[in-house]
Amino acid sequence: MPPTRTSSPQASPVALSPPDRPATDRLCAIHQPNFFPRLSTLAKLYAADCWVVLDDVQFTRRDFQHRARLAALGDPGERQWLTLATHLPHGRQSRISEARIVDPAISRKRVGLLLRQHYGRSPHWSTLEAVIAPVLELVAADGRTAVIAETSTRLLLDLLGWHGSVVRSSTYSVRAERSERLADLATEVGADTYLCGTGGARYLSLAPFDEYGIGVAHFRPPARGGAWTGAREISVIWALATYGPQHLTDLLLDGSRA
Repeated sequence: MPPTRTSSPQASPVALSPPDRPATDRLCAIHQPNFFPRLSTLAKLYAADCWVVLDDVQFTRRDFQHRARLAALGDPGERQWLTLATHLPHGRQSRISEARIVDPAISRKRVGLLLRQHYGRSPHWSTLEAVIAPVLELVAADGRTAVIAETSTRLLLDLLGWHGSVVRSSTYSVRAERSERLADLATEVGADTYLCGTGGARYLSLAPFDEYGIGVAHFRPPARGGAWTGAREISVIWALATYGPQHLTDLLLDGSRA
């Protein structure tokens, strides 16, 4: 799953896999906190050296900040939403960092029950439960949707052996326009290259990145089966429960494997 790197709209795409990058080339990914994210999202973060958690933009209910799509262990086509009921104190204008869980105790119980129902029979359940349990405790103790989502992703990255750094966009003063914001954040974390997902590529302007001399690499996960089944749609928990953490670690380190 090599990123394709470009530095301007006219540039020829060049395959750039992580082992072939110059040792000094620092990649950053900028992504909203996702609750037990999809494999496509986790793979992009895993390929980066730094994840900037985009926590100061508008909360979107149709996104994955407070929900995950669970796939049945034996049938990934059978799916169910796992949702953290979330209150927005300022309505639709609320930022992600301002969102709060509604009735944390009930949410904790429901999340734990659904995850166990879906994946409790997996031979990898004990490993997954060690990741899930701290998230459940945080649901009950903290109640901030963004923090819970971020933590679920951090723990999954840790499980797969990622050694990058994590910062939050809200700690930096950056411009408001989308592409300028991303370029400013990439500069703040000392990135040489911004790792852009397929969704963000549709609106990205390269001019602000050219201004800073920062490259842009377009990350595209492989479109094939195996652990990548439903990678853009279902939570990575399904792949972990089905194939195990070691298989996914190998997969992310070597994009040629299925």
